Amino acid sequence: MEASEVLKGIWQQAGLPDDALAHARLTGADPVLPSSFAVGAAAQSTIAAAALAACELGHVRGTPRQQVTVDMLHAALECTAWFSIDGRVPDIWDAFSGLYRASDGWVRIHANFAHHREGALRLLGLDPATAQRADAEAAMQTWKAKDFEVAAAAKGLVATALRRFDEWDATPQGNALSGQPLFTIERIGDAPPLELPPLSGDARPLTGVRVLDLTRILAGPVGGRALAAYGADVMLVTSPNLPNIEAVADTSRGKLSTHIDLQNQQGRDALSRLLGDAHVFIQGYRPGGIAALGFGPDSAARERPGIVYVSLTAYGTQGPWASRRGFDSLVQTAMGFNHAEGEAAGGGKPRPLPMQILDEATGYLIAMGASAAMCRQQRDGGSWHVQVSLAQTGQWLRGMGRVEGGLRIGVPHRTPFLETSASGFGELCGLSHSASLSHTPAVWSRPSMPPGSHPPLWV
Repeated sequence: MEASEVLKGIWQQAGLPDDALAHARLTGADPVLPSSFAVGAAAQSTIAAAALAACELGHVRGTPRQQVTVDMLHAALECTAWFSIDGRVPDIWDAFSGLYRASDGWVRIHANFAHHREGALRLLGLDPATAQRADAEAAMQTWKAKDFEVAAAAKGLVATALRRFDEWDATPQGNALSGQPLFTIERIGDAPPLELPPLSGDARPLTGVRVLDLTRILAGPVGGRALAAYGADVMLVTSPNLPNIEAVADTSRGKLSTHIDLQNQQGRDALSRLLGDAHVFIQGYRPGGIAALGFGPDSAARERPGIVYVSLTAYGTQGPWASRRGFDSLVQTAMGFNHAEGEAAGGGKPRPLPMQILDEATGYLIAMGASAAMCRQQRDGGSWHVQVSLAQTGQWLRGMGRVEGGLRIGVPHRTPFLETSASGFGELCGLSHSASLSHTPAVWSRPSMPPGSHPPLWV
């Protein structure tokens, strides 16, 4: 499927005007990274949708439409999420993360957080203080893959059995997702259009838009970073009691960053104050998790009429896995991508996609959905709820078809697309943004800073 047609499908589903599509220019074609799936088109179309939707909001606010140009190679490389700090490239995977042979198949464990790693090792009957990877591999071979998956889920851990596409389709969760759209945008309350400051001729399209980003692992932070590139004031809100991953250095470009503990009333009061002046609220809690703390979509819409509320989940909001924890690598494994990619490579060991494309594409859909809902809010008023999930993005990617010979190409050079900036973590080198806006270039005007660097106050 051509990337322009993919973009058109996203755009029309968002209810945005068709004539704006004439301002999108997409260059390049799959394959751009070694994969039998259209990962380049997925990256390019979602990034273009995010940038074009931001520009459409700028147009609603009174500025001319801009041309948005996205090159597929640049977009795909941006979605590899490569970065370095002071010349060091962090290892994004824990030693215990990855695929394990079970007695009847394969299991993928996500162990990047200590409590997930230790829980998985204990489930395998191992002592986390002394276990080695080889010990975990030997212990896993005493388990059936789906038995371990069920046992891990019952303990709130993150592991999944490898499935083929047809096996996934036959599961209750696969069936629940089969009729779901890529994303939804739903009106959840009445409100007048929220006031936004007027845009000057050189102001980026989201200037004056205030975004609360309550997410931690890749998809949500990528969405918030994109909104910051188009001019929004994005505040990353994280708990001082929870771990983070080193990728926060890359995904925090352009953002403010504050610590708020929602387990106490003082923290909830601080978030309420921020919400009172926000336009967008993005959260990646499991379904029901943030609502239990008083900040679900309906509560937020009552407290801040006119809010655009964005919810991110792993497996969607329907089906028996709706409340299950999940990350991109696990969703790839569960849904059949790892098996299909390994089969396309000639069989043998399952193979991951060349980047966390479910996270990345979903992140840009978050940014697109937020801007699209704000367009509706500015025109028609109301409070709005945007919902996305990694599994729905996976279903969409699968529907784009396969790329003949895609695994035969090499990994391209990223050097032409790198940019370096000072940050609170050190000298940060990462991929530049691949969406080129004709009048107001996308930039990250604030340096990336460690979590908790700013007070919980809008600038």
